[in-house]
Amino acid sequence: MKILIAYASLEGQTRKIVTAAARALQDAGAEVQMFDTADKAAPLAFDTVDRVILAAPVHERRHPLTFEVFIGAHRADLQARKTLMLSVSLNAAFAEGQEEARDYLTEMEMRTKFAADRNVLVAGAVQAGSYEYFETQILRHVVLRDLDYDISDGPKEFTDWDALKSEVAAFLEEPVAG
Repeated sequence: MKILIAYASLEGQTRKIVTAAARALQDAGAEVQMFDTADKAAPLAFDTVDRVILAAPVHERRHPLTFEVFIGAHRADLQARKTLMLSVSLNAAFAEGQEEARDYLTEMEMRTKFAADRNVLVAGAVQAGSYEYFETQILRHVVLRDLDYDISDGPKEFTDWDALKSEVAAFLEEPVAG
């Protein structure tokens, strides 16, 4: 089975997530093709693709524009295949943020007019020390609000790697309708 992983990554955590997903798929015997949606010149053909994993981070309430444009441009190809969407956000790391993390996905579906067969909210990471003052304040007072994490503690990865591998395995094992 050939699986395309189309992704966008802004700070590196989503790239790390899709790399782990690709490794798990390859270990299960699948052939994996990675495609960074920011690379507008890279060739892409869906002819031999059986399934697609879409993955992107959320910043300022939305997934990257290049990612959403990719989905809109390839909507018919995506609808013709089983799809898994990995929406990466800090809100997904906290029970209090789950509803808002789902809202990001719903808003993207409304903009792109595409909904994946299966959606997973994946907790992202904080790259403390790499943000400018304004970004730090937004992170501290808007994104993390009263959640159980202090940005001054340094970088923190919230991704649950075992849960991610389980979701990818379940997607691979899902029967194709028809």
